[in-house]
Amino acid sequence: MKNRILNYAGAVCLMSLLFSSCNELDLAPTNKFTDLNYWTSTEKASAVLSMGYSQLFGAEQFFVNEKLSDNLYEGRGSSNEKMITSGQALPSLNRFADEWKKCYEGIKTCHIFLENVDRVPDMDEALKTRMRAEARFIRAYLFFRLACHYGDIPLFDQDISMQEANTIARSPKSEVVDFVRKELNEIVSILPTRQAYAEKDNGRITKGAVMTLLARTYLYEGDWANVASICEKIMNDEYGHYELFPSYEGLFLPENEYNSEVILDLGYVLTLRTWGEYYDAIPLTVGGRIHGFAPTQELVEDYIMKNGKAISEGGSGYNEDDPSVNRDPRFEKTIVYHGYQWKKGDGTVSTIYIKPGSSREAGVSNLDEYAGPGQNATATGYYLRKYFDPTAPAGMAAGLNLILMRYADILLMYAEAKYESGQMTEDVWNRTIRPIRQRAGFTDASALDYPSSSSNLQDVIRRERRCELAIEGLRLFDIRRWKTIETVLNVTPRGAKFADDNTRYIQLDARKFDSGRDYLFAVPQSQRDINKNLTQNPGY
Repeated sequence: MKNRILNYAGAVCLMSLLFSSCNELDLAPTNKFTDLNYWTSTEKASAVLSMGYSQLFGAEQFFVNEKLSDNLYEGRGSSNEKMITSGQALPSLNRFADEWKKCYEGIKTCHIFLENVDRVPDMDEALKTRMRAEARFIRAYLFFRLACHYGDIPLFDQDISMQEANTIARSPKSEVVDFVRKELNEIVSILPTRQAYAEKDNGRITKGAVMTLLARTYLYEGDWANVASICEKIMNDEYGHYELFPSYEGLFLPENEYNSEVILDLGYVLTLRTWGEYYDAIPLTVGGRIHGFAPTQELVEDYIMKNGKAISEGGSGYNEDDPSVNRDPRFEKTIVYHGYQWKKGDGTVSTIYIKPGSSREAGVSNLDEYAGPGQNATATGYYLRKYFDPTAPAGMAAGLNLILMRYADILLMYAEAKYESGQMTEDVWNRTIRPIRQRAGFTDASALDYPSSSSNLQDVIRRERRCELAIEGLRLFDIRRWKTIETVLNVTPRGAKFADDNTRYIQLDARKFDSGRDYLFAVPQSQRDINKNLTQNPGY
């Protein structure tokens, strides 16, 4: 049974007493508290902080960021993400406004908490100090999220008036990142380790989460020395003990939430707080609605073979007409392919027929077959499995937590930092890539042993990162920092070999990436209409 300390539903009800959001500019609402006596108990203060937790991130952002990468393709309609990846996005696009709005709403919640929690009478001082540190983490996380998408942004460390909100200018991204790092370095000594929390507090911010976010701030700038230093300390248990969960598949199942690998996740619970994005990502025959988004052939082809070779290498054994055979074991835990054996929540198994004509040959009625662009079935010839919640009711209102940070990422950041700084060794490999592959299910020595003679070790490490962390919301930021986004999003992506009577790969809508513009989101036009001091990013 899931034990949640963050009562999001109750928080929303209580926060409706505190906020009004009738103004388009979300840096500050038009009024503050409607009841100055709100801060009368620890429970009410906790409700405000819980609201901040709920605004940290959400399933909608978790998956749409993957749609902005080369991992997923959205096959129906003309969504915000399709507008961005096709190079047609304008500053008035809802995605640009929504990202800005959601982040600054969360920052507003943190400021209200930080400026009013001292009003609570007789509150335990140690608890208050810890909760203030949690709020500061959420604020830092949101500012960093904004800086990653928009570059320069308005930065402020206290609640501001409407007049200030309507005139505030953007601060340089470097100042924002410096602020985030300063906050994280100050609060890490205040927050407990994962092990120091009681079970009822599962899901709260820990020292490990603080340092993982700090490592990411350096990772995205290519500061390899700081990345390696922070990750090594986490690996040495200086901020709590973490380890790889024994099962890659089990890592993403509801019965294993809050396991030893999870550093920070988004808390969900059936009926109270759920997410439903997978309703449009799984096969129709097992409860899906329509095809919304699906893995690309490019992601499929990046998974290596069980012998450790890339599919293009000599001796790999790859068969493009049967691409699932002898692949990286994580492939089938993530992607649904033709002939996939789908395990249902009740333990039964069904075969997923996707190749055109296959269900007729098998003598079954089927809705999952690829039928061309704009159809109800998959547009790429694949569906998703990773993050499927087998306990979700019909309609896929899932209560499964979504993992924002986990220990495997620490190992992968460390491996990359060591390689990029010229310090990659067999020992580093054996502490990072090898255990990740062993946990995945690789057994061949050629896949597990350090490839000392490899001339493309950077590709190996980057591919490992992509396949281990696929559909976890990180790919967009990786291809941005590697600058490979200029190549992988300037292509016509492909689907499975199901076109023209299964003789050609599906050709999807072309993508376009303008290196002079698309590394950053546009500052929302709705905000610039209100605040003339907000400048625009280049190219918009």
